Amino acid sequence: MTATVITGLLPILVFFWPAPPKGQKKGPINIALQTPINQLQDGDAVKFDAPRNPNSAFIMADGGGDNAPGELAFGGFVVKNQGKVSVFAINCSHLGCSVALNKDARTFDCPCHGSRFHLDGTVLRGPAPVPLSHLAWKQGANPGDIEVEGIVLGF
Repeated sequence: MTATVITGLLPILVFFWPAPPKGQKKGPINIALQTPINQLQDGDAVKFDAPRNPNSAFIMADGGGDNAPGELAFGGFVVKNQGKVSVFAINCSHLGCSVALNKDARTFDCPCHGSRFHLDGTVLRGPAPVPLSHLAWKQGANPGDIEVEGIVLGF
């Protein structure tokens, strides 16, 4: 009887909890920044991209709108704003377009639908409904490196 139940139940469990694709692995991704964090001035931001070899992405730690926690981002910004360092996903919370730094206005601007964000990630002007998503990070071994929580996609 037990063998029959296991034989019938196991394929159903594998359907609901499939194994990750071959080569896929979660963990910290080391990123070398163009400007080390200790050299950032207040109001500065440094853009970085996820590695392409192997193909990787960053995992959003929080968010809303089109940026739910656990969703993927392929780039981000390290920002020093009022003495605080934050790391944001590059994705606009409206429909996921990549935001760009507007150095003159000290904002992040979305080229797709005109959303603007303060350097602390909060919405300055919509249609974005919620702030930019944070990325979980920590300082790397070298001053110019950070480790961002991410995933190697395996393809």
